[in-house]
Amino acid sequence: MAHFITSPAPHVHSGDSVRRNMALVILALMPAYIVSVIEFGCGALITAAIAVAACVLTEWLISRFILKEQRQSIGDLSAVLTGLLLAFNLPSSIDWWIVVIGAIVAIGVGKMTFGGLGQNLFNPALVGRVFLLISFPAQMTTWPLPKGFETSYVDAETGATPLYFLKQIMKTGDTHLVDHLPSLRDALFGVMGGSLGEVAALALILGGVFLICTRVITWHIPVSIIATVALFAWIATPAGMAPHTFIGYQLLSGGLMLGAFFMATDYVTSPMTAWGKIIFGVGIGLLMMVIRTWGAYPEGMSFAILIMNACVPLLNRFRPQRFGEKKK
Repeated sequence: MAHFITSPAPHVHSGDSVRRNMALVILALMPAYIVSVIEFGCGALITAAIAVAACVLTEWLISRFILKEQRQSIGDLSAVLTGLLLAFNLPSSIDWWIVVIGAIVAIGVGKMTFGGLGQNLFNPALVGRVFLLISFPAQMTTWPLPKGFETSYVDAETGATPLYFLKQIMKTGDTHLVDHLPSLRDALFGVMGGSLGEVAALALILGGVFLICTRVITWHIPVSIIATVALFAWIATPAGMAPHTFIGYQLLSGGLMLGAFFMATDYVTSPMTAWGKIIFGVGIGLLMMVIRTWGAYPEGMSFAILIMNACVPLLNRFRPQRFGEKKK
């Protein structure tokens, strides 16, 4: 009897293709990218261009000279998407050579070491981002403040992100630090400091809804992450701060929207079943809030996704018992 093996590679439905889905994700990121360019100027353009070019070149070199593949994989746009997502996780004023190192690690270690698209265990862009965060903590936590399109690449004014002040409020109980936070409206529209992907919550939400409507992703992971974070934030609201305000800042600040809609939903590194996706999303939300509340870093989305990526093989084995089915 023949045996068929189903792997957690990016399974594409009839009429779809990997290239098409990658193109749709890139398209969905464009509103947020436009906002980041408006807020951070040419720094956002340069950082994204370097990240994308370095990722594509790294994948081509490895495929051509190490894996000896005749058919190049760069045409599926996955390397382009990895570069764009890596850029979204970086400050717009970061040194160009650090961006190149992050791209080499993302593609070379996070993707091609496992055999290429469909075989990597961890999200490549987050592998590159976490490597840079550990290796270059000062450069990776120097956040430019939005000053408009005239902002240059190297002389942008820097400042703390809203998550830094939220962490200090949770740590010290000093609710006067709320005065340093942008308004929730500014947080929604991106008028605050952070990485390219932290300043456009509304644009990211619109892009995520577009991906759900076009069935590139499903609702299970984003909704479970956002709901878990909202519940945790409601329970952990500091004394003297309104719960809806604290929840709003937790949802609109940092990389939550980028991670929930565009990174945790990666085909290869997320579960295949609906229940697996929900458990995956709840795990990410919990881990992220634990790190934000008690961890060393103000943000925890990258670490939370990578930790849950490691649990995906186990979650893919989880199947709720069907009604009437006998236990094995």
